[in-house]
Amino acid sequence: MRKNSMKNLRVNEEVQHEISRIIRELKDPRIAMMTTVTEVIVATDLKTCKAYISVLGDEKERKDTMEGLRSAAGYIRRELAHSLNMRNTPEITFKEDMSIERGVEMSRKIDEVIRRDEENSSRS
Repeated sequence: MRKNSMKNLRVNEEVQHEISRIIRELKDPRIAMMTTVTEVIVATDLKTCKAYISVLGDEKERKDTMEGLRSAAGYIRRELAHSLNMRNTPEITFKEDMSIERGVEMSRKIDEVIRRDEENSSRS
């Protein structure tokens, strides 16, 4: 199976959807409400997967959420096995995804530059 085959892309999407659903159902108070699974990459042998997690909140919320997810990894994997009919259920590794936060920061900087340009042009 090629790395970006249609089958692998479908598996990635389905695993992402199911992990998102399972995380929403978790009752761990450490896991923030605004937790999003931005991407899942399942290895071609279906043994491992990396789940990229974005948490909207402060540093403590992000740290607590990642800790909560890592401690619940076994439960999430078991629930994934029950909901998906796969030969192997991948071992999940959670990675923090800062892309949304970086995007918000870049947008804020762009808005600031535009505001300064408008102020400078109105002075001229």
